[in-house]
Amino acid sequence: MKESEMAAVKALVAKSGCIHSHDLVEELVLTALQTGRDDASVADLKLFVRAFKEMRYAAKVFQPYEDRRKVAVFGSARTSPKAADYQMAEEMGRRLVGKDFMVITGGGDGIMGAAQKGAGRKNSFGLNIRLPFEQSANETIEGDKKLINFNYFFTRKVNFVKETDAFVLFPGGFGTQDEGFECLTLMQTGKANITPVALLDTPDGRYWETWEFFLKNDLLRLKLISPSDFNLFKIFHNCDEAIEHILHFYKVFHSYRWVRDKMVIRLKSRLTLRSVEKLNETFRDVIRTGCMEQTTALREEREETEITELPRLVLTPKKKDFGRLRLLIDAINDAKTESATAPSRPSRK
Repeated sequence: MKESEMAAVKALVAKSGCIHSHDLVEELVLTALQTGRDDASVADLKLFVRAFKEMRYAAKVFQPYEDRRKVAVFGSARTSPKAADYQMAEEMGRRLVGKDFMVITGGGDGIMGAAQKGAGRKNSFGLNIRLPFEQSANETIEGDKKLINFNYFFTRKVNFVKETDAFVLFPGGFGTQDEGFECLTLMQTGKANITPVALLDTPDGRYWETWEFFLKNDLLRLKLISPSDFNLFKIFHNCDEAIEHILHFYKVFHSYRWVRDKMVIRLKSRLTLRSVEKLNETFRDVIRTGCMEQTTALREEREETEITELPRLVLTPKKKDFGRLRLLIDAINDAKTESATAPSRPSRK
């Protein structure tokens, strides 16, 4: 692109009222112009525009609540209100809000509607998908500003993963399986942050055990997945244990980000020197070079001012076994610490 055109884009962004990240906004504008020069088809242009509008609107809806942790609840839209797992999902929604979580569902009926009913309208988000049948918004979230309607499954999925701090899956059909495998695949490949995945069923239910048997008997036996991949999820049969699993994940661990090849784990409390030594001994197999070191915030994190004071555990891991990194987070939460207090939610900047 010519320098005069670049200057015109910069001037346009400067006059637009853009608050921050001018360079990224300029890149968005330039990409749009380049797409037009590529002679993209009308169908492609419509897809790009609609997808970007959906992403922009969803981000705007979530932004005022970025300081609250959120749990996504997946499950069948066809589950009857008389079913035991419906009652369990309603209880789960209510209990999660009692622990100061907000609840995100697909906005439909069945398990989604039950979890939404338990959480209540004030503490709920609905990420609804437009379908020719079945998926209308449930009565709890219908008409609320936190109900977001998506045309595309992929933009909807991005928002589930981007905004969620834990996933709870009840029995469901193709959609529930798709959402569960999407979360696990993204974590297994390092394309999404590791978060708790709780597979929940009634005390006498065998849905997830049957599903896990398929994974072990076919996928693992054929070496299509690794034994450590089973660390990315856990099966439960009551709400108490599932919630405790989520709470334990955030006991000491706060969040993490990547700075080039380094995994920077933000902690709510400093670990003792012996705790760091034990982590290095136990998880030597996941470290590519050097060792884990407890530090202060890195220079690259300076824009995240609200969590600058949190201690960090920094390592350069082998990026091929995220199931082991999941166990590392568990070990951090079980480690001995010094005293400190942290914010409840990582920055999204």
